[in-house]
Amino acid sequence: MSWLDRVRNSIPFLPKRETPENLWHKCRTCGAMIFTREWEENLFVCPRCDHHDRIGPRPRFSMLLDPGYTILPPPQVREDPLKFRDSKRYADRLKAARAATGETDALMTARGTVEGRKAIVAVQDFAFMGGSMGMAVGAAFVDGARAAIADHCPYIIFTAAGGARMQEGILSLMQMPRTTVAISELKEAGLPYIVVLTDPTTGGVTASYAMLGDVQIAEPGALIGFAGQRVIESTIREKLPEGFQRAEYLLAHGMIDMVVHRKELKAILAQLIGYLAPEERAAA
Repeated sequence: MSWLDRVRNSIPFLPKRETPENLWHKCRTCGAMIFTREWEENLFVCPRCDHHDRIGPRPRFSMLLDPGYTILPPPQVREDPLKFRDSKRYADRLKAARAATGETDALMTARGTVEGRKAIVAVQDFAFMGGSMGMAVGAAFVDGARAAIADHCPYIIFTAAGGARMQEGILSLMQMPRTTVAISELKEAGLPYIVVLTDPTTGGVTASYAMLGDVQIAEPGALIGFAGQRVIESTIREKLPEGFQRAEYLLAHGMIDMVVHRKELKAILAQLIGYLAPEERAAA
């Protein structure tokens, strides 16, 4: 053993301090490192640049609905109807998404109240296969609409999707007219349908139920569109404007009604329910 090894081994090194991996959150926009607890307490919004991060259904329900809400059971649909396989089997992709998110599919619906006013609220989960719209999403949307009709209350949906689920082929595209018919049933019942567009909302979801609301709200900075910007630019051979397909650009050009910060969203939705469904008074 050399003298250097003897000296090094005689030095009492302190044990390495363990740091939880989830102690910090890095903002995807500004790159700031934020305490995870601070980020969560700020409703998953960056306190430095105000970037609204993507969140799943359960945190969304907790911050929007009054205590005591119930989650509707997921619909039973045929899984992997086409026995689809690309680089992986579709059945394996579903298993992986369920293990990662703890949910059965990309749309979850809850029954509850928003500041005392009844509502059915559906939330798409981008973490589940990009929030893609398949048969389960379509069935969950229709179940939510019919629950709103049965409860005679507004239907609110938070969209977040990359479009139709390619592994279900034409069956996923059929959910576009199916959900449109469900919205027509809501309108025939005289019930409000409110859409909150979150980042990102694209593809067949934008081409169907995401843009058919009585009121169209978006979170700040949300990406909203049908085709991607690069696809559009290569098709029309022109450079698109700065901020194209972002919530603020769509608001300025009349595509949506308002852009609302996440902190103000619950109060705004309660106010809209009061306007559009005045018989739904706040609970005593």
